[in-house]
Formats: sequence, structure tokens, C-alpha cells
Amino acid sequence: MSSTFKFSKALAVLAVATLALSACGSGADAGKSGPDAGTITYWSMWKVGEPQQKVIAGAIADFEKETGATVKVQWQGRSNVQKLVPALNTNNVPDIVDGPYAKLAPVLGDTGQAHGLADAYAQKVDGKTVSELIPGKYLQVSNIKDKDGQPWMLPYSLSSDGIWFDAAKNPGLAASPPASWDDLVALLDKEKAAGQTPLAADGDIAGYNSMWFTTALIKAEGPGAFAKVAADKTGAAWDAPAVLDAAKKVEQIARGGYLIKGYNASKWPAQQQVWANGGAELLFNGSWIPTETGTYAATDFKYSSFPFPSVAGQPSSARADFVGWAVPAKAKNSATAEKFAAFMLKKKYQDAYGTEAKVLPIRADAATAPEMASIKKALDSAKNIYLQNDGVTAPGYVEKILWPIDDELFLGKITANDFVAKMKAAQIDYWKNNS
Repeated sequence: MSSTFKFSKALAVLAVATLALSACGSGADAGKSGPDAGTITYWSMWKVGEPQQKVIAGAIADFEKETGATVKVQWQGRSNVQKLVPALNTNNVPDIVDGPYAKLAPVLGDTGQAHGLADAYAQKVDGKTVSELIPGKYLQVSNIKDKDGQPWMLPYSLSSDGIWFDAAKNPGLAASPPASWDDLVALLDKEKAAGQTPLAADGDIAGYNSMWFTTALIKAEGPGAFAKVAADKTGAAWDAPAVLDAAKKVEQIARGGYLIKGYNASKWPAQQQVWANGGAELLFNGSWIPTETGTYAATDFKYSSFPFPSVAGQPSSARADFVGWAVPAKAKNSATAEKFAAFMLKKKYQDAYGTEAKVLPIRADAATAPEMASIKKALDSAKNIYLQNDGVTAPGYVEKILWPIDDELFLGKITANDFVAKMKAAQIDYWKNNS
């Protein structure tokens, strides 16, 4: 499974060190916040050799050369946040970490253990403040702010999702994608009637499966709709007609004969491999798919995608899962770390994320790979933004409640009505035990 999704889906804030950062500093003492303000420690979510690691390593070298500061980096990989948890109870914490929102929020953001990053957002980079470089609709996602309204995360890249297809094989879809759920179902029926398999899905990846339900609900009711349902301790929110309607859409997909036979017993990445080789027409998945399937895609495969269909009357919306920097509240050199986080948003590095690492940079003006063109267009045009799982990070809720019951629905084992009833009962029990 894509590491971006697994830990994707999140958002956090990174910062760095400086002794005399003339480009984005504000005085000789601006970076001094600890015993050795010229040195910061950074626990990275990337491993040596990964495209993102190469971009960040190059930026660190530039930062050290330009400022005289030292960045002591540990390329820990995806375990960096897990290792951070016990460290927070000690005085041995890093000055900066990076990771996805979904991993960092429960550890730092939701617990009040993150340093506020207002100073980082005020830093000047390429002639503008960081807050001016990041599209305003991303900053409106309240989850990245603490109880005082100060951002605790500074994203440097993001992931999104879409319904992927081969534009070389289906050029008409790029020009005229389905505009509604009924249009999408009509397309699936047309493909099935022509003897083609409409959809691929790796049924053993619960996070992929649940995207169908949460997205259907959010598209109908707007960002925050699923988060509101999940937060209802009485469970009554599950009785809303829109909730059942979203579940029925998933049931329609699961029982409509649209998916590759055996998807419910497949092992990732078998189904997306079949799709990339022309064995299915569509794949609802994340923006990492071109990179993840590129090594085995059919010759001349042209990646493109269209958004999950909107609902009439709702403003356009798109999912954006942030990956970025966070500074623990116990960091010894937080001011320097904030300067480093800001430094990393220079266009030079943002362009490298887009063209070399082939991810979506947070800056709207950054370059991106051709494979990302369709999904970037959808993000740029969206009025509203929502996070993976609609930003729900209550401990264990998604993993222990949503995913297991949703799997039953998506794998065709229960009906939409069964799903709603089981979710309501499980949620009531969850909040009884977690309030």
C-alpha cells in the first residue's frame, strides 16, 4: 500500500535552524530559542534514497550553507511519529518532525503538545509570507490550528484522490467526465454491457474501501459531514437520510457487478496491477497511483483522473491530505526550526517535490509532473477542502469502528441498512468507552 496513503492522509509542521538567515530572518537573535540555536534535530518520515528524502537532503545542504546552521537529521522512515510518542515524556525531543496529518494530529495537534507556528507562517520566502504562498482554502481547514487558532502544522506537500483512467484508451473521459452519480453509474453500465470490467479495487485495503462511503457523504452534504456524524455520542446522526443514501451508493458498487471478480479476496496490489495493464477501466484511489503503478503500467498508458461526482447544489470540494512539518512544544530550538520550515517552502524545493518526487506541492505556483495534471486541476478549482476521513482522528475510531464495518459493506457482505445500524450501535459503544 502506498506509504502516502497509510500515513496519508496528515499534516504537520517542520521548522529549521538559523543563526543569521537574512532571506527569511528578522534579527540576530531571532533564531535563538535554546542552548545551541544554531543546531536543530530533525526526525524524518523519509528513508534514504526515497525521492522526497533526496529533495529534503538537498534543501538541508543549502540551508546549512546559507545560514551556517546545522541540521542533525535522522532518516527514520514511517516510524518517526511512533518513536516520538515515548520521547514526548522526556526532555529528548526533536526540534522538528514531518509526517502526514493523520499521524501527527493525534500525537501533537490534538493533545496540545505542538508548538504554535505563527512565526513560521509570517516568515518571508521568495518575497512573500508563507501564509501568502499556501492557498487560503488549505489554511481554512481548522484541524491544522490549535485551540487558540494558531496553526501547529506547516504543510509542504499533499495528496488527493480521483477516479483514475487511461486517457490514451478513453480520451472522451478527459473531456467529458461523469458530472453526477447517475452519470457515473451509466458509464459503468455501458462498460459492463460492452464486455469490459468497469472497476478495480484491492478489497483488502480498508482505507481504500471506506473512501467510497465517506466521499459520497461529503459530496452530498459538504466537508465536515462525516466528522459531524462520527462525533455524535448518541448515534442519532446515523439516522439521517443522507447517510443511508451514501451507504446505498456503496452497496450499488459492491453488488452491481462492476468490480473485478475476486476483488473481495485480493491482496494488494493485485487489482491495481490489473487495472494498470488494461484489465479494468477505472480505479478510485489516491494521487500516488501514477508513481505506484508506473513500473508495470501498459505501454503508452496516459494517466488521468476525474473527481468523484459532485451533488447538485453543493460547492465543489476536493480531498487534500497534508504532509508537512510540526515542532514539538518541548523543542529546545523552536525558533530556528520555524525558520527552517519556512525555508523549505522556497519554489526551488516545491518544484522538486512536484517534478522529481512526483507529489503535489503545497504551493499552487509549483511545477508538477504531467501525471498529476488532472488531479492538480481538480484541487485548484475546488471551492472547499476536506481531509482524509473528513479529519476524524479520535483514537481507534477509524481503525476499529469505521473500517471493519465498512469492509463488510464494500465487500458485499451486508446491506446499506445493515451498515448504518451496525455503525450506529458501534459508535454509541465507542463513545461510552471513550468519553
